[in-house]
Amino acid sequence: MTDPATHRYDVTAPRAKGLLIGDGTQVNIFGDRSEQTWPIAVGRVPPLADCWQHRPAEEALLPAGGSGTVVLTQVLSGMGGVGKTQLAAGWATELWRQRRVDLLLWVDAGSQQSIVSGYAQAAVAVGADLRLEGDQAAQWLLQWLASSGKRWAVVLDDLTRPADLTGWWPPATEAGSVVVTTRRSDSALRRDNRVLVQVGLFTPAQAHDYLTAKLAADPDLADDIDGVAADMGYLALALAQAAAYMIDRNVTCSNYRGRLADRRRSLEHVLPEPESLPDEHQATVAATWALSIDHADTLRPTGLARLVLQLSSLLDPNGIPVAMLTGPSVLTWLSAKVDMQVTADDVYDAVRNLHLLNLAIHDSTNPARSLRVHALIQRATHDQTPPDRRDSATVAAANGLRDIWPEVESDLDLGQALRTNTEHLHRNNPDPLWTPEDGGHVVLFTAGTRLGETGQATAAADYYLRLHQTAHQRLGPDHPDTLTTRHNAAYWQGKAGNMAGAVVALEQLVADSVRTLGPDHLNTLTTRGNLARWQGHLGDAAGAAAALEPLVADFVRVFGPYHPDTLITRQILAYWKGYAGDVAGAAATSEQLLRDHLRVFGPNHLETLTTRSNAARWLGHGGDSAGSARAYEQLLVDYLRICGPDHPDTLITRQNLAFWKGHAGDAAGAVAASKQLLIDQLRILGPDNMNTLATRQNLAHWRAQAGDPAGAAVEGEQLLKDCLRVLGPDHPHAMLLRRRLAGWQAQAGAV
Repeated sequence: MTDPATHRYDVTAPRAKGLLIGDGTQVNIFGDRSEQTWPIAVGRVPPLADCWQHRPAEEALLPAGGSGTVVLTQVLSGMGGVGKTQLAAGWATELWRQRRVDLLLWVDAGSQQSIVSGYAQAAVAVGADLRLEGDQAAQWLLQWLASSGKRWAVVLDDLTRPADLTGWWPPATEAGSVVVTTRRSDSALRRDNRVLVQVGLFTPAQAHDYLTAKLAADPDLADDIDGVAADMGYLALALAQAAAYMIDRNVTCSNYRGRLADRRRSLEHVLPEPESLPDEHQATVAATWALSIDHADTLRPTGLARLVLQLSSLLDPNGIPVAMLTGPSVLTWLSAKVDMQVTADDVYDAVRNLHLLNLAIHDSTNPARSLRVHALIQRATHDQTPPDRRDSATVAAANGLRDIWPEVESDLDLGQALRTNTEHLHRNNPDPLWTPEDGGHVVLFTAGTRLGETGQATAAADYYLRLHQTAHQRLGPDHPDTLTTRHNAAYWQGKAGNMAGAVVALEQLVADSVRTLGPDHLNTLTTRGNLARWQGHLGDAAGAAAALEPLVADFVRVFGPYHPDTLITRQILAYWKGYAGDVAGAAATSEQLLRDHLRVFGPNHLETLTTRSNAARWLGHGGDSAGSARAYEQLLVDYLRICGPDHPDTLITRQNLAFWKGHAGDAAGAVAASKQLLIDQLRILGPDNMNTLATRQNLAHWRAQAGDPAGAAVEGEQLLKDCLRVLGPDHPHAMLLRRRLAGWQAQAGAV
C-alpha cells in the first residue's frame, strides 16, 4: 500500500493481491518477493470500447515488442477523441494475451509526477529495494529496463508536456517497446529512436461499421448512419457519444442530425449526460478539448490561441487561409482583445500552438486552405464563445476575407476557399453581417460576384436569389442592398442564358429603383444599363443602342465623363452600336475608350483588358481577321500574366483567338485551338457552362470548315441535345445550332 502523505511504500502492510489489465483479469499475484512470478502488469490498461474498430493502417505502425531488434519508440499524436489511447490499449492487450512481454507497464503521463510514480510502482513490482522511493525508484526502473534482459512494453498515456519526459524516456533496447499517446506534435517528440505517428479520424467505412454495430440492437434508429458519421466528422469519441445519445433517447439518425443542425442547441445538448457516457469516457466530446485549449493559450504569445480558435470556429473546417488571420482587420480585432499590439508573427505562432496541440492542422504548403479545424472543435468552441465576442469576431473575419480577396482571381483555389469561408461565416453567425444602417456586409456581395466571374453564372444567380431572400427578411424590400441583390440575381440569370427572365426582372427593378432611390442614383443607372444589355442579347441590338445613348448622357451629367461606370456604359454602347451595324463607329469608340481606360484604370485592370478585347473584335468585324487574331494573341499574353491560365477571361480570350484564326483562313488551327480549349473548359467550368457549350459549337463549325462536315454533324447532334437540356429550345444559341446542324448534315450528305 502507499501512504498518501509521504508516498513511501509501507512494507509492513499486506500487498495488493493483483494488478489489473483491461477487463479486470487478474494477471499477477505477488506478496513474498521470493515468490515473485512473471509476467507482471503494472497499471490499468483501459478496456477496449464496445464495438471497437480495428484500424489496420495505424496498428501496423505500432512496435511489435520482443522482436529481438531495437524497436523505435512510437509517439501516437492526434486531436482529442481520435482513439489514440484505444490503439495503445489494443496493442498492449494483444501483447499481454500472446505473452510476448514479461513486464507490461501502463503509465498516466499527464504530469511528471504521475510518470515518476508509475515508474516507482513498477520498480517495486519487478524487485527494486523497497527502501527506494520516488525518483530513486523510478531511475532504478529505467536501469532495469536497459539491462534486465526481460521483455517489456511501456505505454505512456496522454503525455501533456514533452518536457515532463526529459530524463524519463525509457531506454531503447532489443527487448523493449514504448508507445506514447499525446495531443502534442512538438519536434521534441521526434528523434532517431522515436517515430511520431499521426493518428487520424475513422475512415467513412470504419465509421459506418462502428455505428452499424452500435445500433444493431435498435435497427429502427439506423436510418441515416452515414449522415451521422459525416456530421460527427468521423471522430471516434464523437461517434460513440452520438450512438449513446440516440440509444438512450430512442432517437433516429435522421432526427439526431436535425437536432445537431439546430444551432440553437449547444453541442452539449446533443450528447449524453456526464453520468451516462459510454466506454468509461471521462468527459463529453464538447469538453474533451478544454484542457488543450487552456494549455495552448498559455504558450507564447499568451492569450492568442483561444482567440484565433474562436474566430476560426466561424469559418470553413476544410481550410482557412492563414493570410486572412494575419491581415490588418483581424490583427486590429486581436489587438483590441488582448490590449497589446498583435503582429502577423504573433498570429502565426498562435496558429502553430494550435497545431502543436492537435487542435488544428496547419499546412503551410496549401496557402488557400492552410488552417483546418475539425467541425466539432469548431462547434464546441463556438458554444463556449461569449455572444458579444462571437459577433465582433464575425465582423473581423468578414473584413479579413475582404482584405485578401484579389480583384482578379488568378488563384482559383484561393477564390473557392474565400467563397466557402464566407458561406460558413454567414451560416454560422449571420446577424452581425446584416444591419439596417450598413446593410449586408460587402463580403457577401463579393462572394456572389466572384462566383459568377469564374464562369459559374448559374451558381451566382442562385446565390443572389438566396441572398435576396435574406436581405428582404432582414432589411425590407426597399433597402438599397435588397435592390442590389435583385439586380445581381437578374444579371447572372442573363449570363446563365435566361436573358428573357433577366429583362423581365430588370424592367420591374428599374421602376422600383426610381421610386426608392431616385432616377440619378448609381444603382438606378446601372440597372438601366443592364436592362439594355440583355435586350440586345435577345436580338434587339438597335433597341439596346437606342436605350444606352441617353443613359451615357445621364452618367456623364451625374458622374462625369471619366467615372469608371461612365466608361463601362460607353463601352456597352459601342458594343451594341457595332452589332446594330455601325462597325466603324464601334471600332473608333473602342480605340478612344482604350485610351481613357489606360489613363483611368491603368494597363493591367480587367476593364482595360476588356476594352482591348472589344477593339480587337471590331477590328475583325471590320474585315481584318488576321489583325484581330494578332491582337488577341498579344492580349492572351497579358491575360496569362495578370489573371493566370485558368481564369474565365483568359479562356474567353483563347476562344476569341481561335474564332478569328478560323476567319483568317486557318480552320485547322482553329480546330486544334478549340480542342485544347475545350479540355481546359471542361476541367475548369464544367460541361454545362455557356462558354463550354459555345466552344463545342465553334469546334464543330471549324471542323466543317476544315472539310469534315460529317464529323461536325455528329458533334452537333449531341451538342444540340445538351443545349436543349441546359438552355431550352428558344435560346439563341440553340436556334443558331439548329440552323448550323442542318447545314452540316446537308454538306455531309452531298459528299
